[in-house]
Amino acid sequence: MANLIQRLVSFSSGWRLLQTAIGTIISAIGVIVFLIPSQIAPGGVSGIAIILHEVIGSPVGIMTLIFNIPVQIFAYRTLGGSWLIISTIFSVVIFSAAVDILPAFVTTHGVSENDLLNAIFGGIVGGIGSGLIYGAGATAGGTATLSRILQHKMGIPLSSAYLYTDTLIIGMAGLVFGWEAAMYAIVSLFISGFVADYVLEGPSVIRTVTIVTDYPQEVSKAILGQLGRGVTSWEGMGMFTDQPHTVLFVTIARPQVATLRHVVFAVDPKAFVVIGQGHVAYGRGFKPAPISKGE
Repeated sequence: MANLIQRLVSFSSGWRLLQTAIGTIISAIGVIVFLIPSQIAPGGVSGIAIILHEVIGSPVGIMTLIFNIPVQIFAYRTLGGSWLIISTIFSVVIFSAAVDILPAFVTTHGVSENDLLNAIFGGIVGGIGSGLIYGAGATAGGTATLSRILQHKMGIPLSSAYLYTDTLIIGMAGLVFGWEAAMYAIVSLFISGFVADYVLEGPSVIRTVTIVTDYPQEVSKAILGQLGRGVTSWEGMGMFTDQPHTVLFVTIARPQVATLRHVVFAVDPKAFVVIGQGHVAYGRGFKPAPISKGE
């Protein structure tokens, strides 16, 4: 059994490295085909490398690798030799090689002369690559790793750390390429983040529903019978009325919203219902729970 588990973990790690490599190569294509021709540097160490490529003519891939070396060494010492760090180093090496090698096989003159289109499609392609990388449990290195270090050492929220580092680099790009190019970089950055989230989590197809009712048994049975969804309950207190109520929580598919509304209010016309948007749900009736890879 132990050997079987070890083989499964080894296979899983190999598959995730392959996914990381594919995502990294896709990201590199986005940089080569769309971003570099339009002088768009949407954050990250690759953004710094694009700026230096314009200023001193240095290869983007080599400079990306050079800047990443001290960051990854510091991350290894600070965060430990986790899967995240090891796979990120792998991603950085693949990206650096791909950015300098792929121009021999793909166009480097830009698919379009329209900078806005290049920013949009550069963000889309980069987002697809990033989503695959993140889905494998890795990062693209550079400022992504630096942001995790800032979170670990200084307690800065990860989202804020990303914002600070990317803002600094886009500001540098604005000074070198002009502020119009910086605005295109912001467009590309936001699109990339949106697409990466979509690749990671898929479309927003679920809804989370909170129901405050005085008829919890009846409402729960109606939901289970009509929608086939399980319900979780807990006791709450209405602070305005100073009256106890039961709070129900249920996760449903988006097409079931209208049916749920009808079912709940048919049982309890005075129920208080809040419907929220969710990205993904794991467990019975939804996606299978992800298996721990042991990292």
